[in-house]
Amino acid sequence: MKKNMGAADKVARLLVAIVVAILYLANVISGTLAIVLLVIAVVFVLTSLVSFCPLYTLLGINTCKKRD
Repeated sequence: MKKNMGAADKVARLLVAIVVAILYLANVISGTLAIVLLVIAVVFVLTSLVSFCPLYTLLGINTCKKRD
């Protein structure tokens, strides 16, 4: 599994996940929307931690500057 996410991409995903978590904890979002956004936020955090996005592989995207 080669890395295909650059630093800026990882930071952006983590920031989006944090914003979703804050919105949920502040009761700004709720119900089905909250569940869907929280699942996406968890996926964003996981992909950021491993620096790999399966969707990027399917679409041929690579934001990682260093190629392994």
